[in-house]
Amino acid sequence: MTSPRRILLVDADAFFVAVARQEDPEGAGRAALLIVGGRPGSRGVVCSASYECRTFGVRSAMPISRALKLCPEAMCVPVPRQACSTRSKEIQAVLVRFAPVVQASSIDEWYCDLGGTEALYGHEPLRDTAHRIRRAVFEATGLNVSIGGGTSRLVAKMAVEVAKPKPGTGADGVHCVAPGQEAGFLSTFRLADLPMVGPKLAEKLERMGLIRVHEAQGWTEEALVSRLGDRAGPWLYRRVRGLDDSIVSPRDRQKQVSREDTFARDLDDDTVIERELLRLAVRVSSDLRRQALRARTVTVKIKDTDFRTRSAQRTLSAYIESEKSVLTAARPLLRQLRGKRRVPVRLLGIALSHFDDEPEALPLPATQLGLFAASPAAPVSAAAIDPEESPRDRALTRALDRIRDRYGSGAILPAGLVDPTHDTGPRVEE
Repeated sequence: MTSPRRILLVDADAFFVAVARQEDPEGAGRAALLIVGGRPGSRGVVCSASYECRTFGVRSAMPISRALKLCPEAMCVPVPRQACSTRSKEIQAVLVRFAPVVQASSIDEWYCDLGGTEALYGHEPLRDTAHRIRRAVFEATGLNVSIGGGTSRLVAKMAVEVAKPKPGTGADGVHCVAPGQEAGFLSTFRLADLPMVGPKLAEKLERMGLIRVHEAQGWTEEALVSRLGDRAGPWLYRRVRGLDDSIVSPRDRQKQVSREDTFARDLDDDTVIERELLRLAVRVSSDLRRQALRARTVTVKIKDTDFRTRSAQRTLSAYIESEKSVLTAARPLLRQLRGKRRVPVRLLGIALSHFDDEPEALPLPATQLGLFAASPAAPVSAAAIDPEESPRDRALTRALDRIRDRYGSGAILPAGLVDPTHDTGPRVEE
């Protein structure tokens, strides 16, 4: 008989807040009300907030200005990006000592498959192993993690939310669901709480009289199929019972490299906006090359002054890596978006995807993939010309990388970024 799977989800508690406090113990470290994401007066968004701030209604992705209206006494600090990257790697280094398979789901979440380790840990309950992992992470990094466990990734994901030691919950950082108890555990949640049950499906289920998981558990698979169709019906039937066969893979393939800026003031001058596009092209192409990648799909995103987000995308006939090629591909996309709606721009971004290390060739033409979770991307104009990137272009770009690595990122720049008369003020990197 096959042993039940032993899956853990390790979630660093208020990760960005915790790292910010470590980096500035005398400032952020003393602030109970702490917002990470930008300075007061900036136009950035909340990356994370302390639990104390969350009681005021502060949430991630909320504009800093709105967060401070809800919690005016809070201290705001930028995201300590390098420190967060370092701590993330340190936590993962601890996890691989305990689990044969560790998958980073994000910078502060990891799935661990402990299958086959029962004898190694003396056949102790999964909860005891999880507590030992939690202590080991704290000893190595000074950071607390919460751990959810169960027989599937889905159950572990839901269990970690129960495990988090939020004020007033009495939770101790670990919650494991025993084999056979999955349906009963999930029955206490709302259907909208389940991963991959989006707003549209949740709304449709509510019209069917289904709001909580236990209500959907009372439906047969045939009944769900009749109302939701041949794909969503069986999927939901399994979902509400905690049945999830997805595996923990040792490495998630990166899907995109992106950069975006929120400006200190809305921009309406096309020349200035295209200058900022050039600045982003330099940065995102550098990120691409540092990871030894080349990309075929370029996406430009803008957020208008009224917070409406739009994007346009194109897939090229060949892979690119230079800032010149990225700009050549991105500029027509920006002009297309601006031509359709001429309002001031609050945010601008570029994403690169479909890399040359992917196992399967990408068919042409490609369709919009919703990289930014925004409105559907507009198709690029047929008049747009693919950039031609020669070996000489790549050699030149890599030479520029070596100069910037040695003397700093501002040591050598495109001429379009040197003009001081078009200063847009401080930017918030997203």
